[in-house]
Amino acid sequence: MNLSNALTLLRLVLTIVFVMALSIFFPWSHLIALGTFALAAVTDWLDGYVARRYAMCTNFGRLMDPLADKILVASALIALIPFHAFPPWVVILIIGREFLVTGFRLLAMDQGILLEADPLGKQKTVWQLIAILFYLFLLAAHEFLKTPWITWAWQTIGPCLIAVALVMTLFSGGVYLWKYRSVLR
Repeated sequence: MNLSNALTLLRLVLTIVFVMALSIFFPWSHLIALGTFALAAVTDWLDGYVARRYAMCTNFGRLMDPLADKILVASALIALIPFHAFPPWVVILIIGREFLVTGFRLLAMDQGILLEADPLGKQKTVWQLIAILFYLFLLAAHEFLKTPWITWAWQTIGPCLIAVALVMTLFSGGVYLWKYRSVLR
């Protein structure tokens, strides 16, 4: 097991810790959830950097890295529904897109074709992470501050970030499927 793959596995473990911190209420639980999610997001960037920089790309990493990303993001989206951060229909569309693209990749793999991550898909992930981190930051801030700007940001900036993340998610999925449509033939 190389460092890049270990970081991918660490992201899966951090996802469990994140969901627990967001689901079980105790002092500073939202702050811990924010920190854990942020650390997991950093491992996403770091494992890719390490794999490319030190030629540690493996089949395990090609498969598990995007899966770990999807598990992290899907877990966060689902865990934030009870807080009314993300509407359930948005979460369903985002997770549905992820299942569709993952299924498409598995179909290609069955045909001996390895589909690499698309730059638009990476941008989509960044926007999803920004939207999730934004709401986690507001939840953590609310543990310490009771100011109206938190509510204002939640109701005005948050929906804009969700809209950008959703548009990027659907657009990148459509472009990806169109780009590799030959897999379906």
